[in-house]
Amino acid sequence: MSEQPIITHVSDTSPLTRATSSRSVTETVNGSHRFVIQGYSLAKGMGVGKHIASDNFTVGGHQWAIYFYPDGKNPEDNSTYVSLFIALASEGTDVRALFELTLVDQSGKGKHKVHSHFDRSLESGPYTLKYRGSMWGYKRFFRRALLENSDYLKDDCLKINCTVGVVRSTIDISSLQPIQVPDSDMGSHFGMLLENMEGSDVVFIVAGEKFHAHKLVLTARSPVFRTELFDELMGDKQEIVVTDMEPRVFKAMLHFIYRDSLVDEEIEDTSSSSIPSVTDTLTAKLLAAADRYDLTRLRRVCESHLCKDISVNSVSRTLALADCYHATELKAVCLRFAAENLAAVMQSDGFEYLKENCPSLQSELLKTVAGCEDDCSSGGGKSRSVWAQLSDGGDTNGRRVRHRT
Repeated sequence: MSEQPIITHVSDTSPLTRATSSRSVTETVNGSHRFVIQGYSLAKGMGVGKHIASDNFTVGGHQWAIYFYPDGKNPEDNSTYVSLFIALASEGTDVRALFELTLVDQSGKGKHKVHSHFDRSLESGPYTLKYRGSMWGYKRFFRRALLENSDYLKDDCLKINCTVGVVRSTIDISSLQPIQVPDSDMGSHFGMLLENMEGSDVVFIVAGEKFHAHKLVLTARSPVFRTELFDELMGDKQEIVVTDMEPRVFKAMLHFIYRDSLVDEEIEDTSSSSIPSVTDTLTAKLLAAADRYDLTRLRRVCESHLCKDISVNSVSRTLALADCYHATELKAVCLRFAAENLAAVMQSDGFEYLKENCPSLQSELLKTVAGCEDDCSSGGGKSRSVWAQLSDGGDTNGRRVRHRT
């Protein structure tokens, strides 16, 4: 945060009074957002005064958005220039801020086009946005003909960086030095129990490999383990054979049970980007283990990891995986993604798997598609025709799909 002038007040003192002090600190709360415009040539011709908006982002307690006008904002310029603005996208009055807009040089030479309030003196101080929808920027940001023959446009793509610094003033009252509390290390302590096997009272045998553990820890974390280990038939058993699970999956699950975390490097090394099918990843198999032993938090962690690798080719199998193992959050994301990219998803190999193995999910996908079309009714013909082909058993190439009975 960049700091502005500091004003210090000291009260008058006498032998009978205690001296006090305070500071007025004015500074900026800074945040940045990158806006990528893919398909610039297709955006041209949308009309003067019409813009492409970035997603809203939050800085200093306010929502902001970047507005790019491919045909310019000013009718008098006859689309000679592109326009670029940063807008206040949430309720607010007299919001004072500094701004920086950067058009990225994609040649690697670092010759970015930068308009900035930062690191320079402003005669009238920070810019004030009066109300929601107020904007700061440039109607004549760049001459369009020059832009289209520059290093700023590459592969029909523009990249814009925006930094916002919201001005804040606070009163800093002198106080006692705070005492810092360290982060919890309970997970590392329990993890040591697992590693050194001290006090272990149960052994799990997974594909011939043995894992020592502690009944109390397992039963505290998993209601399934609680039932199995305190059941009359299994309570006295010192060794338990686990079937239908790989040793590495069971080991990773135990690591999570004791430490409440996963080994990130191991998860990343086996992500779906490096393995042919998402169902073969360690994360997918851990999701199955989480469902088997009712480890709610592990399930959610696996959902989060799998969500990052969703693509047109993987979404169908990921959807089937989520449905099978009660991963409701992941399932909702998959349905939405597949509905919004339906034409491409229907051409993937994964969609054939979905039709053959999970016909009930097709009905849920239809409902999601219908919901997306209601939200974006102006989307029109193409998505609706694809939906119709799916609903009556066809695909985007006109082939009939034989429904399973």
